[in-house]
Amino acid sequence: MPSDRSRQALRDIRDNIKPAQSFIVGLDELAFKADQKAFYAVVRALEIISEASRHLPEETKQKHGHLPWKQIAGAGNIYRHDCQNVTGDFVWVTLHKSLPVLLRTVEAELDQ
Repeated sequence: MPSDRSRQALRDIRDNIKPAQSFIVGLDELAFKADQKAFYAVVRALEIISEASRHLPEETKQKHGHLPWKQIAGAGNIYRHDCQNVTGDFVWVTLHKSLPVLLRTVEAELDQ
């Protein structure tokens, strides 16, 4: 069973993946890239997800070694400090390829 600190980090991740996914409902990739509000909202959620991942214990990260934890944590630095290189393409792929896998893992861990 995850510790209280771990559970909070997992909840923070889950509670930011779901809104990030909801911000793009009804948008295709081109519409998302053109929608500045949606783009900024999703990027903010990704920043929070990144920061929350830093609060997970190594034990949890090792248990779910199929996830790129260093990249998840490091992405926040890119969103905050290298923002000119945060492209709609990158964020779109993250939303559709990375977040579903992360959400399944987080929810499974929280269900324990």
